[in-house]
Amino acid sequence: MKKFLLLLLVLSVGFQGALMAQTRTVTGKVTGADDGIGIPRANITVKGTTRGVPSDLDGNFTIEVAANETLVFSFVGYISKEVLVGNQTTINVALEPDYAELEEVVVVGYGSQEKKEITSSVVALDAKEFNKGNVNDPAQLLQGKVPGLSIYNKGSDPNSGATIRLRGISTVGANVQPLVVIDGVIGASLDNVDPNDIESVNVLKDGSAAAIYGSRGSAGVILVTTKSGERGGKGLSASYNGYAAVDDVFRFQSVMTPDEYIAAGGNDLGSRTIWQEEVTRTAVSHVHNIAISGGSENTTFRLSTNFRNIQGVLKKSGFDQINARANVDHYALNDKLNIKFNLSMTNREQDFSFNEALRYAALFNPTAPIYTDASQSEFFQAILFDNFNPVAIIEQNTNIGQRKNLNFNTQVSYDLTDNLTWSANYAQQYSTSTNGAYYPSNSLFRGFNRIGLANRRTDESKFTLFETYGTFVKDFDNSSLTVSAGYSFQEEQFTGFGLEAGNFPSDDIGFNIISASGNIVGDLANASIFSYESPENRILAFFGRVNFNLNNGIFFNASVRREGSTKLGADNQWGTFPAVGVGADLLQYVDLAAFSQLKIRAGYGVTGSLPGPSGLAQDLYSYATTGGGTVSFVRAGNPDLKWEEKAEINLGLDFGLLGGKLNGSLDVYTRDINDFILERTVDPAVYGTNLRYENAGKLNTKGIELALNHTGFGSGGFNWSPGIVLSSYKTTLEEFVIDENMIANLGAPGQNETNLVRIAVGEQIGQIWGPVFSGNVDAEGRPIMVDLNDDGQLLTEQGSALAADGDFQEIGNGIPDVELGWTNQLTYGNWDMNLFFRAAFGHSLVNTFRAFYEPIDPGAINSYNRTKTDLQIEDLTVAQFSSLYVEKADFFRLDNATVGYNFDMANNDMFSNLRLYLSVQNAFVITNYTGVDPDPVLQDRGAVDNGGAPGNPNVLAPGIDRRYNYFTSRTFTFGLNIGF
Repeated sequence: MKKFLLLLLVLSVGFQGALMAQTRTVTGKVTGADDGIGIPRANITVKGTTRGVPSDLDGNFTIEVAANETLVFSFVGYISKEVLVGNQTTINVALEPDYAELEEVVVVGYGSQEKKEITSSVVALDAKEFNKGNVNDPAQLLQGKVPGLSIYNKGSDPNSGATIRLRGISTVGANVQPLVVIDGVIGASLDNVDPNDIESVNVLKDGSAAAIYGSRGSAGVILVTTKSGERGGKGLSASYNGYAAVDDVFRFQSVMTPDEYIAAGGNDLGSRTIWQEEVTRTAVSHVHNIAISGGSENTTFRLSTNFRNIQGVLKKSGFDQINARANVDHYALNDKLNIKFNLSMTNREQDFSFNEALRYAALFNPTAPIYTDASQSEFFQAILFDNFNPVAIIEQNTNIGQRKNLNFNTQVSYDLTDNLTWSANYAQQYSTSTNGAYYPSNSLFRGFNRIGLANRRTDESKFTLFETYGTFVKDFDNSSLTVSAGYSFQEEQFTGFGLEAGNFPSDDIGFNIISASGNIVGDLANASIFSYESPENRILAFFGRVNFNLNNGIFFNASVRREGSTKLGADNQWGTFPAVGVGADLLQYVDLAAFSQLKIRAGYGVTGSLPGPSGLAQDLYSYATTGGGTVSFVRAGNPDLKWEEKAEINLGLDFGLLGGKLNGSLDVYTRDINDFILERTVDPAVYGTNLRYENAGKLNTKGIELALNHTGFGSGGFNWSPGIVLSSYKTTLEEFVIDENMIANLGAPGQNETNLVRIAVGEQIGQIWGPVFSGNVDAEGRPIMVDLNDDGQLLTEQGSALAADGDFQEIGNGIPDVELGWTNQLTYGNWDMNLFFRAAFGHSLVNTFRAFYEPIDPGAINSYNRTKTDLQIEDLTVAQFSSLYVEKADFFRLDNATVGYNFDMANNDMFSNLRLYLSVQNAFVITNYTGVDPDPVLQDRGAVDNGGAPGNPNVLAPGIDRRYNYFTSRTFTFGLNIGF
């Protein structure tokens, strides 16, 4: 054996020597075919091997290569070229520009820039990168795709929009959602865009990019571009995109079975009912999109219609929607004049059902019957606090709505000279929503001892936008200058009307009883009427921007916006929002062989946030009919009220490795948010009342974001292109109106005085605060807590939470330490597969179901079913909040798996493309969290009990998994894409 190995070694060395003897030294230069200039850091590799060298700063190279080998010349932005070596010792190659890549344009505020020139943190996604499957909210297209952009829709409620955060909390008292700009229309509604009609989405993440939008840019900016026709006289083309989807509940609340409930001491009422299955269903949805596009050299158009019939897994939840969109683009006067017209309309008929049915299905007695009689005419109902028959909630009551949106905008641009273009944009958006609920006389949900209850409200809004700006472009030797300046006018109006009444003479006509009861209003009980109309809401702004490209190596950007808003106090209506950014392509100046791209960026920008409601700077009065009519002074105006302000510094690095196959970006940032808009208690002796809106408080957020993408591994027709995004941030409260405070009440039954979240100056946002459970239980079934300060006494009642000697500490944090998205695109022949994984690590959730219903109280178990988890403590009978109910909610989820087949239509006269696909959403999740869904909860809408409704979201109280959340589903989608 040793001799054999020695022989192999000798032969191997000899063979390698023979190969080396056949190699030769080849030199040459790589230039651009368009300008003849040497290309620095071009990649010269031997085909089929990992051997290769980069060119130097002048494009020259030297490589050892055999005569029968082929050299591959490549560089980002150019078309690769292959050359067989043969007898050549000098090889000079001119690479043709890949204009589609070199001129990759990214939409930014009021214009666009070539990607290489961008100095701020911007992420651009097109349709092929969007999430697949049954996507009904355009925000879901981006979930997990953009580092720093958090999108969570707790559960799978089809009528609920996602919670969106860009780089964490951007405000406390104003709008926390990013500004949406659709086809240049600021503040347009994503509800009026069907996901099938979106061509691309650009996300402006940092202050230097968003500052051009002034007082509406603090939460970031999402720029949406819809699909349009193509120039060139190619004639008409049509497409059909449709799918059918089936949803099932992914995970139910873990509760006792009827037999386990009886064995634990529960009251046996004789039936065996799995309530969570009774109120849920296998939901079937179908979606159809039909689009026609075409155009000549001068005019293009695209018309689309989208039909959506969506069911939720909760019975009677879902919507029917029709959306239509028309985009027309016309060129005239030798392309100097361009006119664009966009129109979209949406009508959505919604059935909200009652999410509370899911909560009561988890806690209702599992031995109770659904009906009290065989004819199923009367629902069983025990008269207990916060305890309703969940099937009756859905079947007896009605909760519906309708929403209509209309958007249109006209954009005109004209080339005044070869260097100067004038643009204008006029848009209007109308929205009307009508919602109503009806509870018949035999319904006990949301009220006792009444004869029916009905409510209805209508809300209308109108938004008008007019903007005009000029753009000057001048090219110099290897440099360019772009200057833009303009004016913006925005106006919004809101009106609404509502009515609630009860004590109807009959249930026969149900929900429509309000419209039929005009002659009996005097006999109605609980009658109330309200109406509102917003004051004048206007924004006026003047803005300008300068972009300068020096030798394609140094890039400079600066902008300023001067803006005024009527929502603010008379003394502070105007503000200035500056931004500046600089970038450098280091490979133009430094020879770094490992990199194909290396650009550094730095940006600073100031943005603002306006309050959501109107009239906060003015005095507020209320009118009551009692006592012949009285007027009360409710809230004092504040002439000094101004917007919240965010100042952000962003440092970025864009890089390419492995010959341009691996590309990535790294961003670090810090930002300060000042002057929260908060309602505060003030001295009535000074202001005439005790309430007034004021500016107070400061937040600091620090974060890091990483994105990596590989162009692909594989051979023989197989290719795998992975990509990953990572982000992490921490937010500290630096100033506030109260030094320390406990917020976010746990609720009833029995824990109304228990607050869960600590906010304190100098500490991080998201602290879940409470006593620490020792793991032991006393003789009375009470949990024994840890003496955290070793002073010999336990102070674990809620009143001691902020006391210096209280035994409380941070027992979790609702903000993830790391959020991750991992994309895998695989192709083989006509097959394609997309696997998208999403994860979050480091966050905790308060499992409120466990906090209320896990301890087996011998008295309470007759009223409510009990949760059942591996964390349950034997002999614990008293429900008291502690670390026992705060769980680490780290998860790793296969969010989407899609497999598609593309039929070969090369010789087909009817179809241009035909694709079939199967998609699974929420395929699996790896987590130790015992609740329904481990996704982070980034805001809290308060405790709800006994049929109440959630309140306004509090962004300072993340991490509470409330009992009214919708259940998460798993979705299977079968789809068809056809092009004609």
